[in-house]
Amino acid sequence: MHEPQLQGREQQAAWTSPDPLVSIYPGFSSHRLQREGADLFWLSAGSGPPLLLLHGYPQTLAAWHAVADRLKDRFSLVIPDLRGYGRSLGPAPDANHEAYSKRSMAEDAKAMMQVMGYERFAVCGHDRGGRVAYRLALDHPETVSDLIVLDIVPTLDMWDRMGMAGALRSYHWLLLAQPKPLPERLIGADPIYYLNHLVGRWKGVKAVLDPRAMQDYEQSYCQPSVIEACCEDYRAGATIDRLNDLADREAGRNIACDVLVIWAAQYLNSQSPLATWQHWAASVRELRLDCGHFIAEEEPDATAWAIRDFLLPSSSSGNQSE
Repeated sequence: MHEPQLQGREQQAAWTSPDPLVSIYPGFSSHRLQREGADLFWLSAGSGPPLLLLHGYPQTLAAWHAVADRLKDRFSLVIPDLRGYGRSLGPAPDANHEAYSKRSMAEDAKAMMQVMGYERFAVCGHDRGGRVAYRLALDHPETVSDLIVLDIVPTLDMWDRMGMAGALRSYHWLLLAQPKPLPERLIGADPIYYLNHLVGRWKGVKAVLDPRAMQDYEQSYCQPSVIEACCEDYRAGATIDRLNDLADREAGRNIACDVLVIWAAQYLNSQSPLATWQHWAASVRELRLDCGHFIAEEEPDATAWAIRDFLLPSSSSGNQSE
């Protein structure tokens, strides 16, 4: 893989040499696409049916490295940085936060897959990437064959049920959604501390994330443009994303494809999100894993096997060491 060339709106050359992705994604190809003021970056490898993997906050595409290694023999993988995160340069923010809405990010995902030659594909998203994934399934049902979401409920449900305990536990939803420049300045004062605070708060009790992935997250998150994009992502979540979900709920619009929900018992306090997702889709199954929020990194074998079993059930042999 060629080391990515960083360029665009106020982007700092933050990645040291050698680039962390070179060692954790050996043999992957890198790609770029410019659209709507964004400069999108992604990796691809593998063979078989197409599968799009979308990371969450405060991470980068490095989050999928262990799962990708276990899936590339069965799937054609496309693994992007969300707009504004990592090596994907984001557009300038707008007053309505549409530039960082999940609808805009879903359009990015569709465009990247079309560049790769895929008109219909499975999508798997964790955290914020899960919100992009289900928005893609709602907005473009003709493109999404199967949907997998990791450790989330839909944005509208998240806000509806937050309450005092939820607000204390998920305080970052409220902090990052505050008007500019308050959260940018607070986080920007010591971004590496804040990143590690979040990772420590959300990971499992015995989890250790790959130091190469952590290096990538830190080098991304120390950039002012990335901090701004993350805040805009959450501002969109508190405004336009919530309204888009509400419009779908009121219109009775549901997810048409089969859905798999993988959730972390240590992160969700053993409270299954299955019933919530059943309000959004007719066909939903769940998998509970005893880990923290970073499911793909904490339980890569179980996660990869669940994805393979869900998308390629005829290939399952019952032997997870295959």
